[in-house]
Amino acid sequence: MPHPLGIDMRTVAGMGPVEHVRLAAQMECKAVSLGLEQPAGQPEGYAPWSLREDVALRREVRAALTDAGLRIGLGEGINGSTTLTPEDHAADMDVFAELGTRRIGARDNGLEREQAFDYMARLAEMARERDMDFAFEFSPIMTVRNLAEALALVAHIGGDRVSVTVDALHFFRSGGAARELAELDAALIGHVRLCDAMLKGEGEPGGGRLIPGEGDLPLREFVDALPRGKTLGLDMALPQAALGVEAARDYLMEVVARTRALLA
Repeated sequence: MPHPLGIDMRTVAGMGPVEHVRLAAQMECKAVSLGLEQPAGQPEGYAPWSLREDVALRREVRAALTDAGLRIGLGEGINGSTTLTPEDHAADMDVFAELGTRRIGARDNGLEREQAFDYMARLAEMARERDMDFAFEFSPIMTVRNLAEALALVAHIGGDRVSVTVDALHFFRSGGAARELAELDAALIGHVRLCDAMLKGEGEPGGGRLIPGEGDLPLREFVDALPRGKTLGLDMALPQAALGVEAARDYLMEVVARTRALLA
């Protein structure tokens, strides 16, 4: 398989970051996406943790990443806000940099277009100042809704180390076609999220994430259009992940095997 896999944080919701990293290593995956905290009650009944507040936990995560030979491929949770300025995210970016994060991911969270573009440009600048890349994620429910609009944002930001996060679900539900990816400069494709879904999903446009092979998204075409060697972050809601490491290991092992077989 020309594309290694990663495990994005939604896939192991409810699990601590150290267990997340170790499980990804056991699955022979190459990267994880990670946020900085799990608030109490999200998901309900599972222990909260914070990489912002817990210095010892940060040390454990760094050690786990080193032992596993993995990196945080995408730092999550630094997004547009009507109540925060970009500079209010500086401390979080410092924590991600301390953890060796490769790339900061962001969404506009519905900011007005001009404000969103300026906000993202400043976040990208702050990421570069900390030797991290920046990737913007579009979605049909956000201000920047599709690949073309996301590329316009990248052009607005300018400079190097800026790219687009391409989520298979958002890409196809926003009207994307695989050939569009094949025509792009490889440097413009940053993080990739992989899941399946029904193309005409009901309700929230980002909902209904399925294991690859269980929906009707043209994932084979999607993956073939990507630059060779691009890591694919498995991004789906697996309820077993929150039941504990053992349950997650067994279930995720099956998911990874099925994904690799589908894309072989």
